[in-house]
Amino acid sequence: MADDEHLLDFEKPLVELEDKLTEMRELNAETQDDLSNEIEALEERVEQLRTSIYRNLTRWQRVQIARHPERPYTLDHIEALTEDFTELRGDRKFGDDRSIVGGLAQFTGSRFGYRDRTVMVMGHQKGRDTKERKYRRFGMPNPEGYRKAERLMKMAAKFGKPVVVLLDTPGAYPGMGAEERGQAEAIAHNLFEMARLETPVVIVVIGEGASGGALGVGLGDRILMLENAWYSVIAPESCSQILWRSWDHKEDAAQALKLTATDLTEVGIVDEIVPEPVGGAHRDPQRTYQAVGAAVADALDELEGLDPQALLDQRLEKFDALGAYESAEPMTASA
Repeated sequence: MADDEHLLDFEKPLVELEDKLTEMRELNAETQDDLSNEIEALEERVEQLRTSIYRNLTRWQRVQIARHPERPYTLDHIEALTEDFTELRGDRKFGDDRSIVGGLAQFTGSRFGYRDRTVMVMGHQKGRDTKERKYRRFGMPNPEGYRKAERLMKMAAKFGKPVVVLLDTPGAYPGMGAEERGQAEAIAHNLFEMARLETPVVIVVIGEGASGGALGVGLGDRILMLENAWYSVIAPESCSQILWRSWDHKEDAAQALKLTATDLTEVGIVDEIVPEPVGGAHRDPQRTYQAVGAAVADALDELEGLDPQALLDQRLEKFDALGAYESAEPMTASA
């Protein structure tokens, strides 16, 4: 039987059919009867159901996939795509925030047809078990996390190294201590500093991109987004709580927020959708790393030739264009 510990509700019919297919194959190996025709027919049904489910995911279902506990996290991507990662800690003001990790590394662009290069890579880090989740605070940064990120980005600019940021957070940490130490100011200050950072910045939304928690390190020249990630001003549950005073309408909230990669590409917020294996990044992490690595390598190569002023002008133009709309002339009453 399939391991259903982390099974999502909409995946259950598919897993049940896959289990039946496994049983039939085992039975075929143990008996003298030839079940090849039945197995072939069941394989076709499994493939049809798999295609039907994952090609027609609702926005809420994509949120669920983005939160899957086996999904690759920032450190997984760093390990897979770089060499000689040297983590740098501390904001030089208060302390080290373990929910954001970052440091210098050699990005192995040669694997994707480009050159290897030193980058400053950073991102939110969640946790695999209870102890690590507490240690990482579920990937929810305090102000010192954003100030650490700012320090590392400025170091990268000083030495002419590009910045790669991986977004995966349910939001900035809402604790009293975070507010006392200037949570909102730290996020706003990062936006200001990233807007004028004189080095290429590539952002990749690899899981959850919630509110200012993600945006505080999310302003860049290229915004890439995994197929089943989400990026929004607010989480669906929180939106539901505000509008309906209950989490019961989280599916409706997700639908209204239009938080998927396809939605955000259509309005110009996201530049490129990075494809995932069928079923999500956790189904085949290696293929996911390959797709992310190729997209990042291409973006870095494209940005490398720009001088600092052209880079800043292009970045400003990109974000100035967001939120544009057309207004129609008011209708006049017919005579």
